[in-house]
Amino acid sequence: MMNQIELTGVNKHYGAYHALKNIDLKIRKGSFVALVGPSGCGKSTLLRSMAGLERITSGDLLIAGETMTNVPPRKRDLAMVFQSYALYPHMTVEENLTYSLRIRGVPKAECRKAAEEVAATTGLTPLLKRYPRELSGGQRQRVAMSRAIIRHPKAFLFDEPLSNLDAALRVHMRKEIRALHDRLGATSVYVTHDQIEAMTMADHVVVMRQGVIEQQGAPLDLYDRPVNRFVAGFIGSPAMNFVPATAGADGRSLVLDLGTPQTIPLDRAVPAGRPLIAGLRPEHLTVVPEGEGTIRCRVAAVESTGSNSYITTDSRPEIVLVTNGRSPAAVGDVIAIAIPPGQIHVFDAESEMRIDAVPQAVAATPAMA
Repeated sequence: MMNQIELTGVNKHYGAYHALKNIDLKIRKGSFVALVGPSGCGKSTLLRSMAGLERITSGDLLIAGETMTNVPPRKRDLAMVFQSYALYPHMTVEENLTYSLRIRGVPKAECRKAAEEVAATTGLTPLLKRYPRELSGGQRQRVAMSRAIIRHPKAFLFDEPLSNLDAALRVHMRKEIRALHDRLGATSVYVTHDQIEAMTMADHVVVMRQGVIEQQGAPLDLYDRPVNRFVAGFIGSPAMNFVPATAGADGRSLVLDLGTPQTIPLDRAVPAGRPLIAGLRPEHLTVVPEGEGTIRCRVAAVESTGSNSYITTDSRPEIVLVTNGRSPAAVGDVIAIAIPPGQIHVFDAESEMRIDAVPQAVAATPAMA
């Protein structure tokens, strides 16, 4: 399958500020790609560069195989859906939907037919004669998406479209957007700071920091094998626990520094004599009967949502774990915690890059005097 959008060596400077740094990204036709990262990471700048709203400083941009680096936005055939909806308040829903067609001289009858077809797809048929002020936030966002759909663009670009909606409506709308993407067979690029949105909606997730793509891939690949501490901490909710550690004497365990040293087994060898960081996901930690766990900590806080309980320990650094249902522990209790050896992530303390298994013979070799 061909690439619908392709960026090679793309840089963007605002004066001395380097906003995008050597971006290489291929977006396949029909895919749903999420650009995710903290505020200021460059994700919206990257999206706007695709749209032509920002002029890239260097590099190449191809859309459907054609070079678009210096082509104006109106000729790129991309449709953008903004956070603010950007609807014309003095126009009805139907007039908002057909505006781009009308300025191109499409006859009224064709405009009306196109609006009715799109409205039927997006559930807007009863609202065609209303004005934006008469619509809810979710309905306005649906109009904004429908206005993009009516153009049949090469790709849809979403710039944090759900951030103005309440939590329940966000969950509903992200299902709608994904379902619409699948029905249309569209190519979608979706910017969000919410990693849950990225993980649940996208086929391909691009994690950015300070203008750089830190890692990209299928959502669960990023969850299972984060390339560094930043990605590991960004992907997953609640966030991964990070604990200073060193290799155990046997080369197949980690000694955690939780105020007191505590040893946990690994299913692989780790480098000896190197400062490490252990990454422990809260959902992989379990409270077990005394004597069975490899970590012992006192409970500092328990928060329950009914379906889950979040336990925080008083260790330094603290550890958060998630249990199903009601908490088996109370504040002040000393609990035993276990984690499957294969679920432990290991990072180099200095570079913060992921460390995979090292050969057992190397790991077991004594340090030279």
